[in-house]
Amino acid sequence: MQIIEANGIGLHVADQGPKDGPAVVFANSLGTDLRLWDRLLPLLPAGLRLVRYDKRGHGLSANPAGPYTIDQLADDAAGLIGALALRDVVFVGLSIGGLIGQALALKHPGLLGALVVSNSAARIGTSQMWTDRINAIQEFGLQVVAAPTMERWFSPAYRSTPDLALWQRMLERQPADGYIACCQAIAAADLRRQVGALKLPVQMIAGSLDGSTPPELVRASGQLIPGAAYAEIDGAGHLPCVEAAPQYAAILNAFLKEVGHA
Repeated sequence: MQIIEANGIGLHVADQGPKDGPAVVFANSLGTDLRLWDRLLPLLPAGLRLVRYDKRGHGLSANPAGPYTIDQLADDAAGLIGALALRDVVFVGLSIGGLIGQALALKHPGLLGALVVSNSAARIGTSQMWTDRINAIQEFGLQVVAAPTMERWFSPAYRSTPDLALWQRMLERQPADGYIACCQAIAAADLRRQVGALKLPVQMIAGSLDGSTPPELVRASGQLIPGAAYAEIDGAGHLPCVEAAPQYAAILNAFLKEVGHA
């Protein structure tokens, strides 16, 4: 385990692969930690420098008082990239991680060589939806949203496996105040008018059974970004890097090759 000081806070980081290898940075979804990518990493090309981190308020990273903003979370990512002296990064962000990636590319354009926006969009949900969720958590704790979240995250087939319990426990054990602060960041984030200015290669990834960011939402956001590619994984939910890791790796590996990163 490693803590990196970035943007004034300590971020829990896993940094593996050759230090001079092409860098890929992974940003997790709401309610998960950097273990989200465990099944994917062995399927990626050798020689990459693979950096995962827990965003603020999650996992083993610092949990400063909220609310947070997407720009603040993007500045955290920029600080991490700078602290590790990474260049020409391919940033892979899932759900809120995808929002962070879009904000990072807009605010710090020189840091990224390419961007993967996975199971995410330029705008996710409505302010009222997030307010309702926050109110429920404040009254009853994260356990109140855990079971419904599993239904949105995973396909029926995956929900029938014993592994589902691991993901529900991961969600329930996140710091509630950090989770809420990130909900507040998502609620206020609307990048739909800005992402048209992106000028780097972008790969959108969706799951056909995603109950959090349905494929039509992901596709519509991709259409706002000049030249963005779109891929959809049939039968997968909101976390396809978990339940469909080989299919996810095939999309990501092809994109890495296309942008000269593998």
